[in-house]
Amino acid sequence: MRELVVLGTGSQVPSRERTQNGYFLRWDDEGFLFDPGEGTQRQMIYAGLAARAITRLCVTHFHGDHCLGVPGIVQRLSLDDVPHPVRAHYPASGQTYFARLRYAASFFERAELLEEPVEEDGLLSVGSFGQLWARRLEHPIETFGYQLIEPDGRRMLPDKLAAYGVTGPDVGRLQRAGSLDLGDRLVHVDDVSEPRPGQRFAFIMDTRLCENVLRLADGADLLVIESTYLSSESELARRFGHLTARQAARVAAECGVRKLVLTHFSQRYLEPERFHEEAAAEFSGEIVVASDLSRLSVPARR
Repeated sequence: MRELVVLGTGSQVPSRERTQNGYFLRWDDEGFLFDPGEGTQRQMIYAGLAARAITRLCVTHFHGDHCLGVPGIVQRLSLDDVPHPVRAHYPASGQTYFARLRYAASFFERAELLEEPVEEDGLLSVGSFGQLWARRLEHPIETFGYQLIEPDGRRMLPDKLAAYGVTGPDVGRLQRAGSLDLGDRLVHVDDVSEPRPGQRFAFIMDTRLCENVLRLADGADLLVIESTYLSSESELARRFGHLTARQAARVAAECGVRKLVLTHFSQRYLEPERFHEEAAAEFSGEIVVASDLSRLSVPARR
């Protein structure tokens, strides 16, 4: 299963309708928790998410609405005896902040939390999920966006397999070896399959428009991106290092995004449909104005 569970969609000040940030990406056997703001642990309970589902914790930066939920999450990992290591990625320049958050209160630490600070743009990790990348953004304090890339593969074609007489365990052997000797013929994997593009996910929070925003969003099947302001407040957005809904939608259009998820809304706005209207003027694809506790599927493979 690949889906995004939105835990919170507010920004610096929560409201009755919007908790501070929190986003959980279920990606097959991996669970990525991004930017747990204040209240994330409680929102996970409402969403039916167990702490054991978390395999990676990814913090973009150390403003409170993106990290004040870390203490509760860290302590819950131990309280629930999470049996697997959980890797934590965050800007290395904020290591002191993370240490304070990790040990904000006394608790019996049983879970294994492996800190892997992000020092510069580049590949963070490779696993069965694919590749996890980080790229520096433009905000008053050091901030990184994250990108998940699944390697391209191939889709086996049943009619071609049947035509070449490849059946049963031979299909797996062909996939692993790239070719298969059937005695009277040599079958190559290209003969019985077609390219299958890997899926991509991008997570972009607090930033001005910059080159790395485009790099992160490039080809994303699902893009989660801040749209703190409407374009009528574009000067405020620029001054404080944020995006407008119109800018976020232009990024999606330029980068070939399939599903655009707008979030991180300023508490000044009481009409979320205005964000959809503004984004739709720039982007013709699927647009979601995120709400707390919504669940969004990653689009089916291309």
